[in-house]
Amino acid sequence: MTAVMIDLAGPELSAEERDILGHPAVGGVIYFTRNFVEQDQLQELIRQTRAAARNPLILAVDHEGGRVQRFRQGFSEIPPMADILRSNSSQVQALTHAQELAWLMASEVLAMDIDISFAPVLDVNGISQVIGDRAFAAHADAIVPIARAFIKGMHQAGMKATGKHFPGHGSVLADSHIDIPVDERSWEEIKATDLPPFIELANCLDAIMPAHVIYPAVDDKPAGFSQYWLQDILRAQLQFSGVIFSDDLAMAGATVAGTMAERAHAALDAGCDMVLACNDRAGAISVIEAVEPLLEQRSRQATRCYELLAKAAAMPMKTLQNHPRWHAAQKILAHYRNDQ
Repeated sequence: MTAVMIDLAGPELSAEERDILGHPAVGGVIYFTRNFVEQDQLQELIRQTRAAARNPLILAVDHEGGRVQRFRQGFSEIPPMADILRSNSSQVQALTHAQELAWLMASEVLAMDIDISFAPVLDVNGISQVIGDRAFAAHADAIVPIARAFIKGMHQAGMKATGKHFPGHGSVLADSHIDIPVDERSWEEIKATDLPPFIELANCLDAIMPAHVIYPAVDDKPAGFSQYWLQDILRAQLQFSGVIFSDDLAMAGATVAGTMAERAHAALDAGCDMVLACNDRAGAISVIEAVEPLLEQRSRQATRCYELLAKAAAMPMKTLQNHPRWHAAQKILAHYRNDQ
């Protein structure tokens, strides 16, 4: 069972991190801006990460575009998702741009030997500042077609798509990184306003990441720790059969579930397949130790996660940058630079 995704402290692998990667509970690594200096360095870090690991790893990054793009130098600058509809009067052109920008983002990340970028954001662009222009639009009926095109582009590149943050983080003001958001709206309003992108796209998403948000009209636990949200609604009602990732257990929105170890157990018990333990090394170690007794009973589930999410063969960056589709995508990027 490989239930934990960890982070790394810097641009080089430390001796402690090599030891942690050798633990049987570690099944993934997520990279941040602090891990990136330039492309050759990143590829060497990734090579060493995979070599040090006991298990096959799912490597991930938040590379959505806009303000959430971890790698910059040598990578195409993907615009915020809200700009795609905002900058195009034609929906046909907006859908084309979404597909091609997704293909470009995914292809460049895959070229580094990283399996997934945690994208797309399916939240509405409501009152949440932490979501804001990371969302495609302010209304679900506008989000669904453009997000579907984005997912299609990711799939064409060979990358699996992760929708976040189920059932929606956009309609609550508090930021779950630093606060415990509580969304007091009724189930009917949540279902009508925030849930439609997840309902409509559940059958083409490969993974979903729930929000560290409490919706007390539905359950008293944040969605990522709630069997009702993950089992009754996401699995049973929406018929979602892909991988469920927790959001980072070190975030303030997760603290209601107890210690880091208790949060991991709560997320796994609720239905998460893999938990993220980042930005807190001691906490991550406690999570790894806490889930070790579960290894044998969840081994089949871990194998399924890897099989569902591991990347397809990818073009090296130099080959990619000679590809006609890459050059066509650069012309699309110029549209957004000129529109600023």
